[in-house]
Amino acid sequence: METSFMYAVDPFAPAGNGNALSRLVGAVLATAVVRCWPLLLFFSAWATAVSIVSHTVYDLAIQPTLLTVIGTVLGFVISYRTTSSFERYNEGRRLWSQIILGSRTLSRTIWFHVPEVMPAAKDDPSTLEQRKARVLIEKKTVINLIEAFAVAVKHYLRGEEGVYYVDLYHLVKFLPSYAFPPGLPSAVDVASPDGMFVQSPLRTRKDSDLMSPREVTSLDTPASPTASKMPTNPLPFPATATTPRKMSHVKMDVPPWTPTNGHARPYEKVKQSSTYSGLEGMQEENFLLPARMPPKYHLFDFFPFSLLVHALTKRGKDVKGKKAARIRAKLRSKTVTHNLPLEISLYLSSYIAALQDRNVVPPPTATNLLNALTMLVDALTGLERILTTPIPFSYRVHLWSVTVLYCLLLPFQIWSALKWLTIPATCLLSFIFFGFLVAGEEIENPFGYDENDLNLDHFTHNIIRKELKALTALPAPHIESWAFSQYNDQIFTKEERVAPDEWMQRGLGRIQAALATI
Repeated sequence: METSFMYAVDPFAPAGNGNALSRLVGAVLATAVVRCWPLLLFFSAWATAVSIVSHTVYDLAIQPTLLTVIGTVLGFVISYRTTSSFERYNEGRRLWSQIILGSRTLSRTIWFHVPEVMPAAKDDPSTLEQRKARVLIEKKTVINLIEAFAVAVKHYLRGEEGVYYVDLYHLVKFLPSYAFPPGLPSAVDVASPDGMFVQSPLRTRKDSDLMSPREVTSLDTPASPTASKMPTNPLPFPATATTPRKMSHVKMDVPPWTPTNGHARPYEKVKQSSTYSGLEGMQEENFLLPARMPPKYHLFDFFPFSLLVHALTKRGKDVKGKKAARIRAKLRSKTVTHNLPLEISLYLSSYIAALQDRNVVPPPTATNLLNALTMLVDALTGLERILTTPIPFSYRVHLWSVTVLYCLLLPFQIWSALKWLTIPATCLLSFIFFGFLVAGEEIENPFGYDENDLNLDHFTHNIIRKELKALTALPAPHIESWAFSQYNDQIFTKEERVAPDEWMQRGLGRIQAALATI
């Protein structure tokens, strides 16, 4: 069984699970104070030094002309920087709304407007019931691919390569790998501790399509019974998580002996607690990663250790913490990765093409299907634009340089007016300026696991996944099943309760007379 902790917590659920202290800590961690407090300490110490020297040795005060001119300009520039970041954040949310809309439209059109049975060919020996079953299998498979598209977009934006996640693997494992050019590499394998690898037999690629060995890390997971038949190319660990990381989320009961590659071996040698796909008894799938892998705070997230994170991460060191995870995600986004959502869209398009070839849907319905699919691909393209278009480096460096220079000169300009209040005033103004800068940098890429990022798991699991399951839980209703219900007794008039069958007995003239009554 799938468990709720594999996915994001519903933001609309009652907030009664955690205590007040944990909610307060979460609120503080979501602010800019956590990321800019070393700067606040530095400028407070700087203002203290300037105040002591001005009070005891020599008055270092200068005219506040620069304070007025530079402060005004800097305020406008920082405001523009924060606004542009929020526009990227808001655009990301709008595009995810477009994915939700496209998923609803495409799935609804498929489930309601594609016929329940396809015309049989001349040499087709199948019965009517078999043809209906075939259509239901096709519909449900395609609707599952719609969910897989949204889930794949989520992992793609977070720099999480491959298909081996509990919310994605079972939706796409049967798809043959599309013939993308070698410039779009894909590594869809998982390494086991004893050197064997696991791969879906249909999702294979040429050697030229695989990731470089420098970009992959083996996972501490048990071997698959089919591992010896698969190529030995490992799946790169998600860029948003620390590496390596052992999966210990869903416990499962397994027999004491498991055949592996034709030889029995004690299963006690394998991890007894591992991430599981949700299908009990299929031990070859217990290597699946959870749907979300948020990095936790670590010592390297705090000053002065945070100064070493960038250099160590770029050298490939295993650095834990949220800052290292963000840097890994940025480095991964700069490389060419396999676009799994785009590949899924091609299979969705092939289904629409099959409907057109069979001539079973009218042109307006086919157009609606193509428009909904175009909506999904357009949203994917827009999200890629946000992901791969950072704020220009020169603009960012210049803005930070001017802000630092302004805060360094600030104590000299306000000492004569504020005296010892210069220290808290400098700290406060530094927090205002650097807080906006840090907040802008955090929300310019809103697809990660930070407290202020978009809740992508809520979009994919609590909205798209649940709605698609509700849609396919029942067959497409016929209008006779609800329009002629006995409870539909206020059709033409509010004064008299008349069921549809009785209106049919009264005749067309009585119906028209009731419609004419005001």
